[in-house]
Amino acid sequence: MTARPAVRPLLAIAGASIAALVLAACGGGATEAGSAAETSESPRMLSHVHGLGVDPADGRVYVATHDGLYTVAKGGKPKLVGDRKDDFMGFTVTGENTFIASGHGAEGSGRPGNLGLIESKDAGRTWTSRSLEGDADFHSLVSVKGTVYGYEGGRIRVSSDLKSWDDRATLEALDLAVNPSGDKLLATTAEGVVTSTDGGRTFGKGAEPVQAFVSWPSEKSLFGIGTSGKLSSSADGGKTWKELAAVPGGQPQALTAVNADHVLAATMKGVYESRDGGKTFSELAPLAS
Repeated sequence: MTARPAVRPLLAIAGASIAALVLAACGGGATEAGSAAETSESPRMLSHVHGLGVDPADGRVYVATHDGLYTVAKGGKPKLVGDRKDDFMGFTVTGENTFIASGHGAEGSGRPGNLGLIESKDAGRTWTSRSLEGDADFHSLVSVKGTVYGYEGGRIRVSSDLKSWDDRATLEALDLAVNPSGDKLLATTAEGVVTSTDGGRTFGKGAEPVQAFVSWPSEKSLFGIGTSGKLSSSADGGKTWKELAAVPGGQPQALTAVNADHVLAATMKGVYESRDGGKTFSELAPLAS
C-alpha cells in the first residue's frame, strides 16, 4: 500500500479527540449487472466506514468504505457493489440509483490517487468522473436542491453542475450538513458546530455541544453524533440539542439520517440502524477491529 497523509483534520475536542476518528487510507472494469452482487472478495466484516446512504429506489443501505462500496442488510454478509475496491471518502445519495462520491483509486486499478468528484447513475455499479480528477479528495459531500456542498483541502467548495466549483470559506472541519430548504450550512469543528447562512462563504462562532458528524433530513429534525457516540437531535437548527441514545460501539465513523425516524450510524464496532428517530439501534453489520 502507498501511504498517504491522515485524511481528516486533527481536532482535539473536550478530553476526546477527533484525531481518533482519522483513518489513514491508501490509494493512488467490468461490473456485474443486476442487483448489488456479492463477490469472492466481499469481506465477512467491513472496516473503515466513510459514508452511509439509502437508495430511495429500493431502500437498500449502502456503506462507503476504505476498500469499496457495499450493501448491508440485517442478518446478511456485506455485499460488494460492482468490482471497484477504491477508498470511498466523501459519499452521498442524490436520487434514485444516483450517488456521488470522492476518494482514492485502489492500488493497481490505474485510477488516480485523487478521484475528484465521481457519479454513479446505476446504484454504484459503475462510476463516471465528473470533475477535478487527479486534483481533489472530498471528505464530506452533501446535496440539496441540485447544489452540492463539499469539504476538500480545508475549504468549502460548491457546485450546481458537478463540473465547475466555487471555493468559499476555509476552516478545519470534519463533516457538513445542509437544511432541506438550502439556506443554512453546518460544519463540525473543534469549537463546536458552526453555521453559515450565505452558502459557506462565512461562518459564525462554534456552538456546543461538539458534534463529530451531523445530518439534516427535515427542517425540525437535525441529528448530531458526538465523539463518544452519543446521538442528539435538534428541532431548531442546532441552537439547542436533546440527547437521544448512545450508539453501540463508541467513537463514530459516519452518520446519515434518511428521515426523522430512520437513522444510520457507523461506529468503531459496526453499522447500526434506528427506526424510531434514534432512540434505539440494531446492528446491520459488524466492523473489523
